[in-house]
Amino acid sequence: MSSGGGGQSSFSQSICIREIICNGGAGAAAGAIAATFVCPLDVIKTRLQVHGLPQTSQSGVRGSVIITSLQNIIRNEGLKGLYRGLSPTIIALLPNWAVYFTIYEQLKGLVTSHDDNSGQLTIGANMVAAAGAGAATAITTNPLWVVKTRLQTQGMRTGVVPYTGVLSALRRIVHEEGFRGLYSGVLPSLAGISHVAIQFPAYEKIKSYMAKKGDTMVDHLNPTDVAIASSISKVLASIMTYPHEVVRSRLQEQGQVRNTQVQYAGVVDCIRKVFQKEGVSGFYRGCATNLLRTTPSAVITFTSYEMIHRFLNQGLPQGTKNSEVDPRYDGHVKSWPNNRGSVEDNKLSQTQSNKITP
Repeated sequence: MSSGGGGQSSFSQSICIREIICNGGAGAAAGAIAATFVCPLDVIKTRLQVHGLPQTSQSGVRGSVIITSLQNIIRNEGLKGLYRGLSPTIIALLPNWAVYFTIYEQLKGLVTSHDDNSGQLTIGANMVAAAGAGAATAITTNPLWVVKTRLQTQGMRTGVVPYTGVLSALRRIVHEEGFRGLYSGVLPSLAGISHVAIQFPAYEKIKSYMAKKGDTMVDHLNPTDVAIASSISKVLASIMTYPHEVVRSRLQEQGQVRNTQVQYAGVVDCIRKVFQKEGVSGFYRGCATNLLRTTPSAVITFTSYEMIHRFLNQGLPQGTKNSEVDPRYDGHVKSWPNNRGSVEDNKLSQTQSNKITP
């Protein structure tokens, strides 16, 4: 009896590790691919958030902001300037996805309503799980996002000794500002969990609508449908929560400027000063660029995630009890010959569909 329980526990642990590797590996790889493609736009967005509009010609063409920013960066810093902060971005994505998926799955298991015959998360439960995972991820990875922001904006500071890399930045921030410097902007980052709290429920509802319209199951949606659902939910969440990103970026960036007075004393002071100097539009600096990179980023991320996740699922060894214990560990739930029933199948289908999030 005890040996059987120990074997089951050992098997469950191996399954859990395999799931973490598949989900975290696929998510991190997909995020890294997307980050590489859209990094130039991310650099422009960050600089618009921190420094406002660039110096443009007298043409007065509104659509020239992105082009002007690209030209300024290439002229002053070369092509390398378009990829400032790419290393910490990619490095941050590894723990970002690992922490997010692990916490999100655990919280989903805790908040899932057993009285719901569909076996799917309610909107409120999904918001709780997404927000909790987002908070854990923000706290864990904030130091790397601080480094990314400063690497992306240091080319615009003439009186600043530049960081030479990720490790150099981390060491100097701790030495010059203390560990507190690594958590600059953490409060607006935590406020940013409202982003995923909006994105996840919207994402699930859109997928359910598309599945119903296409007379299919949510987990049978093709990559194009998934990309459309993720893009719409991402744009919606971005527009509603973008102001916190501007505040976060300005708080994270200001610590690098030495021998000058601190411009913002905190979150409230930053919000007040931005509103006084720039009005409401100041909270949406770089928003157009952010939205421009959202759609291709979502398409690249979701397509890459699906392909890499399937590859890892097929390549990693599976236990012999896999199909008997729990069908979800095959990675893509379709139809199963066992007697789990429709409630269990729907619950597992919801579990897998929630794992595809940018």
